[in-house]
Amino acid sequence: MTKYNKFNPRASAPKRPWEIHPVWQGIGCILLILIPIMSYAGAVLLVQANLEYRWVPMPASLSGTVSIPNIGEVKYLYLNLLVAAMLALVGFALLVALYAFIYRLVGPPRLGPLDADPNEFRNRKKKRRR
Repeated sequence: MTKYNKFNPRASAPKRPWEIHPVWQGIGCILLILIPIMSYAGAVLLVQANLEYRWVPMPASLSGTVSIPNIGEVKYLYLNLLVAAMLALVGFALLVALYAFIYRLVGPPRLGPLDADPNEFRNRKKKRRR
């Protein structure tokens, strides 16, 4: 609670001076749905290729068949979900890195109009008196 303002539980949050464009919100929503679907499809392909070429040994607890009601039996479901989670993590990390790179190129400058130029300050070595 501040010194001069009274607490109001129904007070709304302060209005932002900027808003997110609705197109970017739609793109984010689509990517939030699309990346896990793509990662699961890639996981199915990677698990099938691993069965064929034996790159990484698969534990028996993950490589079993799972029976799901109204769907049937799904082979390697746990292994597919584990690989899909790893691929989704990599996909989201790449998306964040790409966004950070683009923001660094076209975003606002690091220093504002009231900040001092970092080159003006020079660190001078202090001499000790004996």
